[in-house]
Amino acid sequence: MTKYFGTRSEVISKREIDHEEAVRKLAGQCMVLLQNDGSLPIMATNGNIALYGSGARRTVKGGTGSGDVNSRHVINIEQGLEAVGYKITTKEWLNEYDRLAEKKHEEYMSELEAMSKENGTPVFILTFGNPFKEPQPQPITENDINNSKTSTAIYVIARNSGEGADRYNNDGDYLLSKEEIAEITLLAKEYEKFILILNVGGIIDTSAIKSIDGINAVILVGQTGSFGGYAVADVLTGNTVPSGKLSDTWAASYEDYPSAGTYSHNNGNIDDEYYNEGIYVGYRYFDTFNITPNYCFGYGLSYTNFDIEVCEVRADETQVSVAVKIKNVGDTYDGKEVVQIYYSAPQGKLDKPYQELAAFGKTNLLAPGEEQLMKISFKTTSMSSYSEEAASWILEKGDYLIRVGNSSRNTKVAAIITIDKDVVTEKLINLFKDSEKLNLMHPTRNNMYKYPGEQEEISAAKRIFIDTSKINVVAIKYNTEKPEYKDNMPEKTLTMEDILEKRATIEELTAQLTVEEMASLCVGTMRMKADSCDVIGSASINVPGAAGDTTSLMLDDRKIGNLIMADGPAGLRLTPHFQTNLDGALIVNEPEFSNLSAERMVKSDDKIDYYQYCTAVPIAWMLSQSWDMELIKTIGQIVGREMLEFHVTLWLAPGMNIHRNPLCGRNFEYYSEDPLLTGMCAAADTKGVQSYPGIGTTIKHFAANSQEDNRMFNNAHISERALREIYLKGFEIAVKSAQPMSIMTSYNLINGIHSANNYDLLTSVLRDEWNFEGFVMTDWFTSQETPSIFGNVKHKYPISSSPLCIKAGNELQMPGCKQNVDDIIAAVKDGVITLGELQNCTRNILKVISKSNFYNGVKPYTQQLCDLKWYVKTENIK
Repeated sequence: MTKYFGTRSEVISKREIDHEEAVRKLAGQCMVLLQNDGSLPIMATNGNIALYGSGARRTVKGGTGSGDVNSRHVINIEQGLEAVGYKITTKEWLNEYDRLAEKKHEEYMSELEAMSKENGTPVFILTFGNPFKEPQPQPITENDINNSKTSTAIYVIARNSGEGADRYNNDGDYLLSKEEIAEITLLAKEYEKFILILNVGGIIDTSAIKSIDGINAVILVGQTGSFGGYAVADVLTGNTVPSGKLSDTWAASYEDYPSAGTYSHNNGNIDDEYYNEGIYVGYRYFDTFNITPNYCFGYGLSYTNFDIEVCEVRADETQVSVAVKIKNVGDTYDGKEVVQIYYSAPQGKLDKPYQELAAFGKTNLLAPGEEQLMKISFKTTSMSSYSEEAASWILEKGDYLIRVGNSSRNTKVAAIITIDKDVVTEKLINLFKDSEKLNLMHPTRNNMYKYPGEQEEISAAKRIFIDTSKINVVAIKYNTEKPEYKDNMPEKTLTMEDILEKRATIEELTAQLTVEEMASLCVGTMRMKADSCDVIGSASINVPGAAGDTTSLMLDDRKIGNLIMADGPAGLRLTPHFQTNLDGALIVNEPEFSNLSAERMVKSDDKIDYYQYCTAVPIAWMLSQSWDMELIKTIGQIVGREMLEFHVTLWLAPGMNIHRNPLCGRNFEYYSEDPLLTGMCAAADTKGVQSYPGIGTTIKHFAANSQEDNRMFNNAHISERALREIYLKGFEIAVKSAQPMSIMTSYNLINGIHSANNYDLLTSVLRDEWNFEGFVMTDWFTSQETPSIFGNVKHKYPISSSPLCIKAGNELQMPGCKQNVDDIIAAVKDGVITLGELQNCTRNILKVISKSNFYNGVKPYTQQLCDLKWYVKTENIK
């Protein structure tokens, strides 16, 4: 009889309540105040508000696809405002929009069902490439305004996106629609106080907004999970002071982004993507090429003001430390400030960006007049640049300017660090060769961003000389062969129990497994024909709605347990309610289970109900805008507790690809355009989850997953320098500082080789250079011929090879099919992969399984560590 871990009671649990309260408190600290003339916060705790816009009642909690979370309920902005005492006086306008949106959704579903019947693709799969778009709002009439009986109006712009499709630089997507512009213009004119809310999961055009007179405040509330409506209301009323800072550059025009002309579908070529901008991504580009954005990286206002004073800068061959004093100089509101430290490297043989983020820190909650002394440090060698010619990280000789402030365009030069000669800090080998040559852009050194008084600051800055002879050079040793393990204990059948009791090693157990057993372990549990598939997200046996399991074929004889994986990254994606018969067989009565294998479907009048309600937390993009690693760690702990409750081993998150272009459909579940901020956020999330034994994260998508259109067959052409400095750097930070339990490879090719087949990426970099200790899995169906997902379209590049996953060091192929197992067995027999290579992958999976929660009992929620207390500190309004 199948064992399930969902609760049998539908009553909301203490865990749900605790996590809901935590998310409500934390979400407000991720919101970014973009503009405010003093109209926010709204001081009254009751009164009338005119509420308009597509996100007012249909507030988006998070993106679509596997990143969605099936939470018990979603609190919208209307409900949030009503909960704090406001009366919404535009109910009829909101009701009319509901009717319009529901009709549009019915038409949308009918179209998908027709497509499904025509080509056999499940409706759920079709939603990935054809996401639902909310209709444009109906006009706001003079009667709507007159009947609102208030001088205060709020308009909520909503946008949604998800995996499988990129966004468009069109009206109603990246651009505001004509209807939205007309309505915002009208409301800004007619209401004394007009507040614009951005309920979006990625950058939208704000130039139209800036051109409209009468907008009193603009706030980016993003998509903050199940209780976003409450969190928005808390911020609007001052119960929570917004302290978020932008983690991306918001351009004045989409065309200002360096990849705008050629990105994804923009040039009609979705097969090959050429990263000609190289290292000049985000603020690195805007600052270096002197392009003024609407909102710079790191920008964000507060309800109070702060003074940042640099007290001291110290540096030696190992570390740069900056001591700063931050004071709340306002007289009314508490608040938090983010101190950001950048460095400007000298232009040597390698060209450099104007500046790069080196470190940051967020203050405690400071009362008016209160100050805090912070010491923020970073490694001296982190200022190195990668030289392809030397195959090394190098600190080039010259002056390194240390800049301190609260956004990328509001800093002051605090010190100058002088390096007297070129220093190799890490010696590598060249990797990631491409048959095609990029036309890389290079800056004009005299045309970089400048600000008044900069030269005077440089002249007056403290100068620190580094003794370069004391800088250690790291030389990486690369392992070229995988040893073959021999069975030295043939008289005994080893099991995982022998490993756990330290009677044998993982390698000794691996040596006893047959090729067939190892091939099965390296492939997920789905064993049907290659041209059929379960619905993604409904593939786990014990946890319905989870994404999949590793095999349990060796549980009885070898005691090798299985790992359960659940999607993310804004919380666990599980089926909230399911039923079984008395024998434990699933009763299929919901659309999510409509494509399950026949042997898993039953009909029964005798039913047992199970519930798996999970918390939808803020999307990763919003978490990064908190710039608060303790906050993000706490979010990880929230997810970790729910993983323990439902016996999930691996959370398929966090996503951490770079925001190369604002149209990427999946930017909502990635953090930032900056690799340092990205890596720090992923590490904090991982540390939160893995603070509980036996469970872990799966950082993804490794690597350069910057495009959703044709995502499985897109070839990303990237220079080695850009890969190492931008697209791999965040993963490196997360691996070295947090050691996630797993990593998921991306669908795309990198310089002609699928990520899942890329030895340079998965062994040379990940294992040899970074010392990764977990295992690597593919994204779903990477190495499976699945026409129901790919369609019958002929692609320029072939599908990823199953045997070459093993050779490259991609240990686990998910969700797996019988063909994958057969291909691996045949490849060993034919010498395509060696026995040692298969054993190496097997060993790495077994190491993770041996540390998993399969072998550890799960404590009840009330007995688990309770370390969320810090978030309930009162933010006093004075």
